[in-house]
Amino acid sequence: MTSPLDIIILGLSLSSSWGNGHATTYRALVAGLYAEGHRVLFLERDVPWYALHRDLPDPDFCQLVHYRDIDEMIETHAGRIKAADAVIIGSYVPSGVTVIDRIAALKPQRLCFYDIDTPVTLAKLDRGHEEYLARRQLGTFDSYFSFSGGEVLARLERRYGARKAIALYCSVDASQYRATGEAFRWDLGYLGTYSADRQPTLERLLIEPARQLPHLSFVVAGPQYPRDIDWPANVERIEHLPPADHPSFYSRQRFTLNVTRSDMIAAGWSPSVRLFEAAACGTPIISDDWRGLEELFADGQAIVIAKGSEDVVDALTTIPTEGRSALASAARATVLERHTGNVRAQELVAALKDLPDGVNETRPKLQPTSA
Repeated sequence: MTSPLDIIILGLSLSSSWGNGHATTYRALVAGLYAEGHRVLFLERDVPWYALHRDLPDPDFCQLVHYRDIDEMIETHAGRIKAADAVIIGSYVPSGVTVIDRIAALKPQRLCFYDIDTPVTLAKLDRGHEEYLARRQLGTFDSYFSFSGGEVLARLERRYGARKAIALYCSVDASQYRATGEAFRWDLGYLGTYSADRQPTLERLLIEPARQLPHLSFVVAGPQYPRDIDWPANVERIEHLPPADHPSFYSRQRFTLNVTRSDMIAAGWSPSVRLFEAAACGTPIISDDWRGLEELFADGQAIVIAKGSEDVVDALTTIPTEGRSALASAARATVLERHTGNVRAQELVAALKDLPDGVNETRPKLQPTSA
């Protein structure tokens, strides 16, 4: 395989960041691939909830095509799918099981899966829920790129039959995420779509500290929060923030909060893209605790790990300006060295090039289940 590469990605969304973390992850990765000289066609299912909230309808770093019908998409792009150096199908693609079967039948040169939700995916498979990936399909991918690293990779291969599991963490476009120099507006903020399993942690690490510290200012940005949540008077709500507004949002916080979904905590080694975005903007981070976090950011040096509301209150009331600056600088240095879109693109390309030629001829043939 020679450079530059021709890569096709079928992902949940590139055009809309509304209610999902996939778009910003794909944007950083694909922009990184473009910067490295590679060519990307991104195929995105045209669904109404994203069509109404597109904040990147025409990217300048790849070709973005929306499709409404799987048959039409396959017919239109079959030639390029067969000829591409790699085809990567992402998690949560609508009708993903059917998409995978149809793409695999074309025998692309390299067929990979990029799971931006690995612990959630595995929990679904354990329950027999095959929403976007069937268990029988894991062994057909030449590489299974995983949002989660650590012990999860061995589980993917030994328990679920993945042929080659490789960590491909989320990343940040450092050209887009940087400090804006704006004055602080909030003492602690959180950016994330409502999730029932994250809400108890948000209650413990932001809402309760807000009640204890009524003289400080807090903010929660993101859609789909139930109307019956009892927000303290000093917690501001923002319904949705497009990625273009994220750097300003982070830059106006003295600290930002990272909250992790329960499946991600159980798996460990599953950093949210929000961690990398906030760090790139030079905002000190307070995070809930999970295995693998300290391998990314050293506790007390590049991040504050909070196990309860008292840890958050302590951070907000005792860490001086120079301490916040030291935390932010250490985290930003780590991200710029290891977690930018360019770095992640290099890791992806290296993994693709490491696959042997003719790998498609040794790929197990899928046996689609009947509808």
